[in-house]
Amino acid sequence: MGVTATTAPVVTMTRSGQANSTGSSTALFLKVYAGEVLTAFEQASVTMDKHVVRSINSGISAQFPLVWKTASTGYAYINASSGTPGTTTTANKLTGTAINKNEKVISIDGLLLADHFVNNLDEAMNHYDVRSIYAKEAGIALGTQWDKNILQQGVLGARSSTLVTSGNGGTVQTLAGYGTSGADLAGGMFDGAQKLDENNVPENDRYMFVKPAKYYLMAETTNVLNRDWGGSGTYSEGTVLKVAGIHIVKTNNLPTTNITVGAAAHLGNFATTVGLIMHKSSVATVKLINLAVETEYDIKLQGWWIVAKYAMGHGFIRPEACIELKTS
Repeated sequence: MGVTATTAPVVTMTRSGQANSTGSSTALFLKVYAGEVLTAFEQASVTMDKHVVRSINSGISAQFPLVWKTASTGYAYINASSGTPGTTTTANKLTGTAINKNEKVISIDGLLLADHFVNNLDEAMNHYDVRSIYAKEAGIALGTQWDKNILQQGVLGARSSTLVTSGNGGTVQTLAGYGTSGADLAGGMFDGAQKLDENNVPENDRYMFVKPAKYYLMAETTNVLNRDWGGSGTYSEGTVLKVAGIHIVKTNNLPTTNITVGAAAHLGNFATTVGLIMHKSSVATVKLINLAVETEYDIKLQGWWIVAKYAMGHGFIRPEACIELKTS
């Protein structure tokens, strides 16, 4: 009696990276990865909500119209000699007033990439999830470069003349003590606040960006923390929240070297820069391609290429709202 052959049972696999059990087995993994990149990007950037952001659907640049102030043309008087109510004297007839205008065009810098390769064998041998770590690092890399570009533009704006005839240019405050004295830095913020007031810059959304060493220089200066003197913070926590109505932001991305490599619009010598005061309206970002993630399997290399990217441009649009504090 022969043995009856049996058909091997069909095994239904559950692919944890597959959406609705169809399509690519990594579809959901990519979404998770992209979300981790975005989260890390947002956490790494300190300027995202502190400047103007505008999206475009196509093209290589965006135009920002700049309009300066108008002025009154004088009083209109009833002409007593004519006896006609509502008529004006010849000297005070309406003639119109010219308002100076200009534009600032911000061009896309190019496609900024943060890429890495995940080898199948290496990933299998690791006892931890390498992709989540790579995702975080990609987000931090893009967010850091975003911040650097914004802050470099803020300093360049402070060094710029007016963009509109009869308008105000940026401001550069120079004092050797900015590099060594927390009290001098705080005093510079009061001088900066006065200058912003004189330039009719709104009092809300003013920020001072400094590197950690200068931040803690102010934090350890007790008269800076004295609320009666104008500071806000706690000595025990080592924090300074606000001085002269200006929020203080600690960041490693403030330019403090001579930058000669990168997008031409952002280059400059920042070797003596100590701090940057700017209003939210002073610098703008143009987005052509928002933050996105792509992945592709390389059969020759037996692994995955994972690329995080965006295409944006940055530029100052209100130099009168930018103030650089420098030592020389």
